[in-house]
Amino acid sequence: MLGLIVTIIIVGLVAGLLARLIVPGKQDLSIAMTIVIGIIGSFVGGFLGYLLFRNDASDGFLQPAGLIGSIIGAIIVLLIWIRVGGRRSVTR
Repeated sequence: MLGLIVTIIIVGLVAGLLARLIVPGKQDLSIAMTIVIGIIGSFVGGFLGYLLFRNDASDGFLQPAGLIGSIIGAIIVLLIWIRVGGRRSVTR
């Protein structure tokens, strides 16, 4: 169980970091928020992969397609985070 949690955190960190590198602009996010965005992105990527291909991850936890889906999901979550966060910081 502990190994699963550590793996989820590491995959979340990698997916979040790669998403932050791909998305242009400066994001003021801590390491913890980067991990959270990566973990949420993993769920989003897995859900989108299931919707598109109707295939479940029965071959194991770490798969190359799953890691790519995690990165794509993290990019989507980061773009939404920037868009929603930008609206809150606007003063009127």
